[in-house]
Amino acid sequence: MSTLESIGISLQIWGTPVEVENGIPFEKDYTHSTYDGDSWPTSFWRILTQSSRVFTEFRSSFIGKVSPVHFFWGAFDLAVTRFSGRRAPDHPGVPNCPRHVMVEAYSHEVSSCGLWFGGGPFDGPVYYSYSYPEPQGFKDAQVKPAGAYYENSMGEFILPYEKVRTSESPDQSLLSFLQSTYEAAAVSAKWERDLLERI
Repeated sequence: MSTLESIGISLQIWGTPVEVENGIPFEKDYTHSTYDGDSWPTSFWRILTQSSRVFTEFRSSFIGKVSPVHFFWGAFDLAVTRFSGRRAPDHPGVPNCPRHVMVEAYSHEVSSCGLWFGGGPFDGPVYYSYSYPEPQGFKDAQVKPAGAYYENSMGEFILPYEKVRTSESPDQSLLSFLQSTYEAAAVSAKWERDLLERI
């Protein structure tokens, strides 16, 4: 902080988690203070590494604007987002996050997918895919692989990590989910796919 201030940059760090219920400021959080370096952190890293590799392959076939594969600070998830190029209506916001963050993040139509490590209705990691704004017919699309489904409470397609991990071909299983849910969004919203995809 002193180095930043020495060059005229003054900033404030928000020390409370966002997008979670009952966010405890980090400097006061003694509830989540254990660390087992031999199990969960290693598994977390391996899942992220393998998922990132497959997300990168999926990302490479899109020639429109697409985010890098990135670890998102808010929900603590790995994500990649494709953009149609068209403006979207202002996002209404989500609980426990400033509305302006969501308005900026969703200024344009998106098809986004990622890996989330769970919470709320999910006890473990899940892959997800959603579209904003959600086009009519999106949630009724038939997506792959078997075991993927639309979760109404989240407004997203979900594929449990265990379904991918235990499949005969985890890479292909995950790629089929990413591609089929993207196609559900792009077809439903009438994206100009011939301009956005590598044939």
